[in-house]
Amino acid sequence: MKFPRIYSLKEIAELIGTTFVGSANFPISGCNEIHVVEPGDIVFVDHPKYYDKALDSKASVVLINKTVKCPQGKALLISKDPFADFNKLTKHFNPFTISSTSISKSSSIDNSSIIQPNVFIGNNVVIGKNCVIHPNVTIYDNCHIGNNVTIHAGSILGADAFYYKKRKEGYDKLLSGGSVIIEDNVDIGALCTIDRGVSGNTTIKKGTKIDNQVQIGHDTIIGERCLIASQTGIAGCVIVEDEVTMWGQVGTNSGITIGKGAVILGQTGVTKSVKGGKTYFGTPIDESRKKLKEMAQIKQLIKKEKK
Repeated sequence: MKFPRIYSLKEIAELIGTTFVGSANFPISGCNEIHVVEPGDIVFVDHPKYYDKALDSKASVVLINKTVKCPQGKALLISKDPFADFNKLTKHFNPFTISSTSISKSSSIDNSSIIQPNVFIGNNVVIGKNCVIHPNVTIYDNCHIGNNVTIHAGSILGADAFYYKKRKEGYDKLLSGGSVIIEDNVDIGALCTIDRGVSGNTTIKKGTKIDNQVQIGHDTIIGERCLIASQTGIAGCVIVEDEVTMWGQVGTNSGITIGKGAVILGQTGVTKSVKGGKTYFGTPIDESRKKLKEMAQIKQLIKKEKK
């Protein structure tokens, strides 16, 4: 999430009520979650396990709950509760805006696109040429839809990320300030849900085809010309490279990468990153030939025991 202008370290510290380490004029251009952080950004960290990852990341400023040695060329914001203070930044720079109509006046829709009845289109949505948006589709604020995109009935683009911190009083939600980008020639089936990024974008690239009832989590990137079959659930911060095929009821862990041209057979649990150009099956996941051979061997052992 980029700020509308460059802010100083002192300005941001005053905005969220923290102290800081570094030059008061240190420039800050945005804030992002660790998976998508860039130079100029603030990243937050509130657990010792991830201190080094945040301090060594591309982030220029680390919002942290402990006074540590500041890495060269960076700055720190010292906070009692980085999670809550990161939410303050999202609220300030990307506040929720009420939409008073079914199709927001601030949206931009090409005249060649077809919008069927009962579609909701939020603020600042962009829809390109020759798209067909079927009934009861909901497109939240700031989503960008390319050209020649079809979205079938009941699908929802841009709902909040499933991202919570457990506290004594219950679960505290990390506010979502990102969006969804759908590139050209993408088909999205009925009753699909594509969550927006926490601070970046969830992206579906050119030519990908998605079946009915597919869930895609926050900040995930789906490559070009992928096929994703029904009831697949893809977690947040996943990278699916180009030309991947995922058959029905596949589920994935977060933060993994599925290599180019991989084929994931039905009901597979993708528990780790896998290389491209191979076919996979099972939970935990393995190459399909190996997994099926192991299953056959187990059956033979069971038969021998019964004799």
